[in-house]
This record gives sequence, C-alpha cells and structure tokens, in this order.
Amino acid sequence: MERVLRLSRSTIRGLIKTGFVQPARGPKRELQFSFQDLIVLRAARALLEAKISRRRINRSLEDLRRHLPEQMPLSGLSISAVGDRVVVRDGKNHFQVDDGQYVLGLDVSVENGVLRVVERKEEAAAQTAPATAEDWFTKALELEDSDPKAAQAAYEKAVGTEPDYCAAWINLGRLLHERHDEKKAEVVYRRAVKECGADPVLMFNLGVLLEDLGKTTDAIEAYQSAVTEDPNFADGHFNLARLYESLGKEQHAIRHLGQYRRLVSTTDGR
Repeated sequence: MERVLRLSRSTIRGLIKTGFVQPARGPKRELQFSFQDLIVLRAARALLEAKISRRRINRSLEDLRRHLPEQMPLSGLSISAVGDRVVVRDGKNHFQVDDGQYVLGLDVSVENGVLRVVERKEEAAAQTAPATAEDWFTKALELEDSDPKAAQAAYEKAVGTEPDYCAAWINLGRLLHERHDEKKAEVVYRRAVKECGADPVLMFNLGVLLEDLGKTTDAIEAYQSAVTEDPNFADGHFNLARLYESLGKEQHAIRHLGQYRRLVSTTDGR
C-alpha cells in the first residue's frame, strides 16, 4: 500500500493507529482499505507534500472523514491541498472540508514543493484521456468499485506506459485475483517481479495467490522473499507461521509467530 500511495509504512501505520483510516483484515491478515480510507490516505499525501503542519493535517483529515460519502460518486471525486485546506471535488463542485463551504473550481497540484493552481475547464477536462501512467493508475482506482473491467484496462494501460510501475502491477494482480482469474493473476505477478524486483507487497500478494492455488511451497518462498525485503512486514511473518505450522515445522512457525507478535506489539504501542 505504501508503494501505491507513495506514503511510508510508518505514516500509514500512524494513520491507522489514530483512527483516520480503519482497514479491515482479510482471511490471510491482509489489509483491506475502504473507499473512504483510500481518499483519506491520498489527502494525507497531498498535505504532507505541501508541508502542512501535523496539527493542521490532523484537523483536516478529521473533517474530511466526516464529509466523505459511503461510495465513490458517479461523477468522480478528487482531493487537493490548497494552502492549508483540503478541497474535495465532486463532479463540478468543490468544497472545503473544514467548513463545507463551496469554493472556486480549481485544480491544485504540488510539484517540487510548489503549489500550482489552475482553473478547471470542465468540458475540456472531461474530453481529455489519461496521458501518463499515474493518470491511468488514478483512473483505475476510481473505477474499481463501479467497473472492474474498465479498471483492469486502465491498470494495463498504466503498466504499458510505465513497465516498472509496481503499484499498478500489484493492483492489477489483486483485481484479477478478486475476480477469480487466478491463472492470469499469477502471470501478472510473475511479470511484475521481472519488471520491478521483489517488492514486499508484490511478493506478499503473490504468496496469497499461490496459497489459493494450492502451491504451498511456492507461497512460502514468496512470503519469505517479502519478509527478506522488509523484515518488519508483520503479515508476511504471520502467514509464514501459519503455513509452517500446517507442515508440522514447529520451530519455523514459532520463530515467525514471535516476529509477528513483536511487530504488532510495537505498532500498537504495547
């Protein structure tokens, strides 16, 4: 997830700990973020990049969470940092999340620490197709809930434009896995490893897929690669402990379960 949103793992954990994002756990302990969680995480990145104070970020994220709809609006939604405010765009409307008042229709981006403010031309923007891998990736995220096939096509455009775009490969494989196209998902993940290397999240997702395909030995290798790349990847240790226990390898299971408990305790501050 940190590669997807370009946020550090510690930042994401901090947002979870403070309750700004509230992911669920999947059957294999993977984090499952809601639409609202993803929007809050993206807003946090925009504010951090704009070098807004932590106190102001916390207040803005609290207000943002209260204003977010339960589902992605059909008109789309975008989040921007304007000065020290968060601005949400729903279709043609913009509003400030801390007071709900509508503001001018502006697109705001942060480039090298500088805020760029551009007046939005709605009709022209609607006719403009995504041009970069980042554009295709963002479009895919917005389409996942409403049109998974279109989201898949957008992720494919992203990796076609930028073959080492690891986050797009990860989401493409996950989407295929969720649609029960396991064979194609494995092809996608294997290609991603060639293009991006042994990214921890990528290897973890590959491990989950391989488990579902009944390839326990290969799954262990994938999870082991994930924790080798990131020794603090708690969920990787948990899954290794579970698989080693199923194979009767108690010492290996105990070691990884101990690592998992230590990491979770550290994260929870216990």
